[in-house]
Amino acid sequence: MAFAATSRHMRAIMGMIDLIHPDAAAQDRAARAAAPLALYIHWPFCVSKCPYCDFNSHVRATVDESLWHDALLADLAHEAALLPGRRLGSIFFGGGTPSLMPPATVAALVAAATSAWAPVGDVEITLEANPSSVEAARFADLAAAGVNRVSLGLQALDDAALRFLGRAHDVTEGLGALDVAQRHFARVSFDLIYARPGQTQAAWDAELAQALSFGTEHLSLYQLTIEPGTRFATEAAAGRLTIPDGDAAADLFELTRARTAAAGLPAYEISNHARPGAESRHNLAYWRYRDYAGIGPGAHGRRDHLATFRRKKPENWLAAVARNGHGLESEEPLDAATRVGEALLMGLRLREGVDVAAIAAAGGMRVEDIVDLAAIAALPALIVREGTRLRVTEAGMILLDAILPKVVR
Repeated sequence: MAFAATSRHMRAIMGMIDLIHPDAAAQDRAARAAAPLALYIHWPFCVSKCPYCDFNSHVRATVDESLWHDALLADLAHEAALLPGRRLGSIFFGGGTPSLMPPATVAALVAAATSAWAPVGDVEITLEANPSSVEAARFADLAAAGVNRVSLGLQALDDAALRFLGRAHDVTEGLGALDVAQRHFARVSFDLIYARPGQTQAAWDAELAQALSFGTEHLSLYQLTIEPGTRFATEAAAGRLTIPDGDAAADLFELTRARTAAAGLPAYEISNHARPGAESRHNLAYWRYRDYAGIGPGAHGRRDHLATFRRKKPENWLAAVARNGHGLESEEPLDAATRVGEALLMGLRLREGVDVAAIAAAGGMRVEDIVDLAAIAALPALIVREGTRLRVTEAGMILLDAILPKVVR
């Protein structure tokens, strides 16, 4: 990562800034506390493990749903006690496969969260779902439980590709679930994975055109990557799996952004596309570096200049909740240098970019302390500074991983 390249000496100096500039740290805490809070709830169970997936997901023969209901409520209550007086902007049920959760558990968690924190308007409540007919049958009950936005893991609109990706549904079943979702939820998004082995521009263009024809307000479009520890990583290491090279993947990326923009769903983040106003509020909280609480196995959070980490293995998390009343494994202070680095790396993924002056001020620093202004000036086609804001251009997004180490100190 770009920020890891910062010298030990500079990090040591910057790590003292909270002591040197306590007013900046206090003002940043106050600003973060004033912004709506995002809540992430992790349900770790799946029917099967997909070969590309490195998320904290687990397959279990049975799940004690009553035990999990109570444990998640206890973990939530612990976070609520540490974040009193906050306003709630969004809830996101992720996994795993949270559409396997009992709707009664979803309803109880929504009720607990909206009781602990004052809701801001129409709180966005998103649940990730597999597009199977079994899970689609729960959509009405999940909507009644308070879910108002669903994110479907379609992943492909081609049966052979779905088999390759290890998905349990086929195209017909997936599109049936999408139809059910659009009848029950006001807001619907779905995911597709592209840059698959052997995928041509023409094939992806046709698949993307079909995806856009369904009229959802949001699409998450991810290039296939080989993640360590996955079955695909094993296959790639053995030479049995090859994904498109850099140039081919770049062509597919540019095609994706052009096609979605022309359809009225421009990219607002490197992999996410939405009609104006339909962006994921919850994910924007991450990318804009706002506070978020994370509960459930393996969930991360950012709270009052602390990074929070829950125990990852479901059984270990349950044991911690039973023992301590929460599933926390650690809470780590975030010094000014780390906060600035995270805010830049997250925010520059967005089309809107970042207010680099505000990020610097929140850390008690100058703009030139956190970004290389000469490097920025030398790359006008790729990254631009407009007043206090810094953003990566459309041409620069494909090169984001190369740009960040050059400009972020």
